[in-house]
Amino acid sequence: MTKVHQDIEAALSCVKNGHTLMVGGFGLIGAPLTLIDGLAKKDVAGLTVISNNLGEKGKGLGVLLSQKKIKKAIGSYFTSNREIGEFYQRGEIELELLPQGTLAESIRAGGAGIGGYYTKTGVGTDLAKGKEEREINGATYIFEPAIRANVALIRAWKADTLGNLVYYKTARNFNPGMATAADVVIAEVDEIVQPGELPPEEIVTPHLFVDGIIKAKKILTKEGVKVYE
Repeated sequence: MTKVHQDIEAALSCVKNGHTLMVGGFGLIGAPLTLIDGLAKKDVAGLTVISNNLGEKGKGLGVLLSQKKIKKAIGSYFTSNREIGEFYQRGEIELELLPQGTLAESIRAGGAGIGGYYTKTGVGTDLAKGKEEREINGATYIFEPAIRANVALIRAWKADTLGNLVYYKTARNFNPGMATAADVVIAEVDEIVQPGELPPEEIVTPHLFVDGIIKAKKILTKEGVKVYE
């Protein structure tokens, strides 16, 4: 059985209006640029996007922002795309800001089947407003719920046709966690090999988490985003 999609439309057929999406990446590093490009061409709207940031102006998730396909964004570092402030001031997007570690842990909790957890991060700040507080061992903690999504779009280096994934260096940022915390997971990869060709000890995301694979057509280089076949 193969999970490999030959075209982007088939790979993204699981994404519907109003869905919550997790999108991997740290800036544009490790972002599934081919899948994002496919979403830019897909007739879909009202999306909630969970990602560290919303790309840059005209790049990555910044394209979907410009198209007004994103209703709400949950992330940590929105200032990498200056257009977000303009959209927010006009009331065209809802933002939920989470500390970066909190974002990562909330995704991990969602993948582990944990309902939420208590953390000191954010206590006494505006980020704690409206959240449950609890004293543990003399310290104040706030409750953060786990995060899950309908679909996760992630970026890996290699995959076999079963869906086992290997990541390349810093592209292993939010991608492995997001692969565990969505109902459907689509992975964009540089290389697809046959089962047995990936050393088992190098596999980070087991195939049971992955529903679809597509070959990357866009790659981030020092010169910028390039398209390749």
